[in-house]
Amino acid sequence: MTIGGYAALVKPMEVSLAAPKNYKGRLVARLHKARKMLKSFLLTLASACLWLTSVDAFGLTVSGSSYIVDTSAGLIFTVESTSGDITSMKFNGIEAQDQSKRSQIASGIGASCSWVQGGNSNNYITITCTTSTLTQYYVAQYNTPAVHMATYTTAEPSVGELRFIARLNRATLTSGYTVSDIKGGTAIEGSDVYTVSGQTRSKFYSSRQFIDDQIHGVSGSGIAAWMIIPGVGYELASGVLSSVTLTTKEAISKNYITVSISFAPFRTLLTRVYNRADMNSGHAQTESYRQGLHGPYALYFTTGSTPSSSYSTAFWEGLSINGLVPTSSRGRVTGKASGFPSADASYISIGWSNSAAQYWVRTDTSGNYVSPYMKPGTYTMTLYRLELAIASQSVSISAGSTGTSNIASTESCYLANRRLRWNPRGFLNADKIETMHPSDSRMSSWGPVTFAVGSSVSSFPMAIFKDVGAVTITFTLTSSQIGARTLQIMTTLAFAGGRPQATVNSWTGPSPAAPTAIDSRGVTRGTWRGYNTVYTVDIPSGTLVAGSNKIVINVISGSSGSQYLSPNVVLDSVRLY
Repeated sequence: MTIGGYAALVKPMEVSLAAPKNYKGRLVARLHKARKMLKSFLLTLASACLWLTSVDAFGLTVSGSSYIVDTSAGLIFTVESTSGDITSMKFNGIEAQDQSKRSQIASGIGASCSWVQGGNSNNYITITCTTSTLTQYYVAQYNTPAVHMATYTTAEPSVGELRFIARLNRATLTSGYTVSDIKGGTAIEGSDVYTVSGQTRSKFYSSRQFIDDQIHGVSGSGIAAWMIIPGVGYELASGVLSSVTLTTKEAISKNYITVSISFAPFRTLLTRVYNRADMNSGHAQTESYRQGLHGPYALYFTTGSTPSSSYSTAFWEGLSINGLVPTSSRGRVTGKASGFPSADASYISIGWSNSAAQYWVRTDTSGNYVSPYMKPGTYTMTLYRLELAIASQSVSISAGSTGTSNIASTESCYLANRRLRWNPRGFLNADKIETMHPSDSRMSSWGPVTFAVGSSVSSFPMAIFKDVGAVTITFTLTSSQIGARTLQIMTTLAFAGGRPQATVNSWTGPSPAAPTAIDSRGVTRGTWRGYNTVYTVDIPSGTLVAGSNKIVINVISGSSGSQYLSPNVVLDSVRLY
């Protein structure tokens, strides 16, 4: 018998000429039973169809050279298989990708891509885009509105700065960082510093240190895009405790915004609704680049709320990823830092570094700490008070174990109670330099400045510019305080070969050698971080006098420049003893 096209659902009935007396009743019963069986079958079939529809929403469709990925969480993104660029990101039907630009490593790497679906219950789609020296991974996780990413390198790519830039649609993602919004502005320095309505703006003016930069993003009506760098995502970054910028750079003639992440020395860029991840940028670079797996990191979409920056990345361990070191193959260290001034208890951090990786953690106010999960190896462990290294020792990390390493400050009580900390915090304009150009009208005058010892340090300039003027320090000594003395000038950054030369009363000190060069404009880009340098001046007896004295600090250099692009130095402290 066939009912509705489905055969053998009911056992065929054998009908004889001599039918039983209850034949009619038995026939009705069998037909009723068949109806129930058919109803059950159709319900099962309908349920199966619904389930298949739900599962099929998560998947990858190939259309020409496009990989179209549906995360089954409202996010559908498209990767071009012949370049590795993201060409579309739609969240709940809202296009987040700027259509005049693409999201990509730098300006594009011309990669060749492939894809595979696997992992736990086939809940992960991995797109692998490769070049001769770089592999970019895009991962979709079932029911998660994010583009998970990681970047594996064996050498610095030919595209220059290593960074992932997500260029987003300003029409839908409208709110970024005001200090970095240059739309409608006029360029005043290069192509990245502008004035807008009387205020200076730049993509560099929202910098944060790696240790504090786990999440940043932009938002619009019903949509927000967040770049997240969880866990040990920065372990291949360059520059211990170096700054990472996330900026919103708005190109004047383009309708896009960028949000970016950097694993490089110095900064992460975020531009005019376009997200970006700078891995090796070279801005204020203080150590060699590290190669290997950068990340993981993710571009995460919400309807507006800020997602957690500590989401689990354990699923990466179930995928085939070059350079990935699982948690089980890592180790940790715990302990206590001691010997630092109680006044600085909230500014104590610990860093671990070697040529392969680096990590950081802040201690609690008692000095207790627990490190991240680190790659096995021997590290230099450094204790910092703000940015001043006050102790250093070696520590070894073994896979699968947690060691103990206490560390005590070796800083003398004299220095601990003085200002030295490799940080211009508290000096004139230091509270503004990360968010505006030195020429900004909101800045206090840079000089020439005369500072009287005993005055508030907030009137002592954080930087000296050769073309702007010197800093003069006036002070009074008693007869017991004169004689041969030592002057130390501590700097955290220099530009264009700038270095300080001191004149004490009528005696001019020697011209120091040029400092180690850093390929960056530095302070005009919103940073004071470079190489910490101590300039020592031996002042001969008879130079200082009982009564009034003065020290004039000029910047000297064989290079020239105008105003804030003239050779300059950023000051940490000046010490006479």
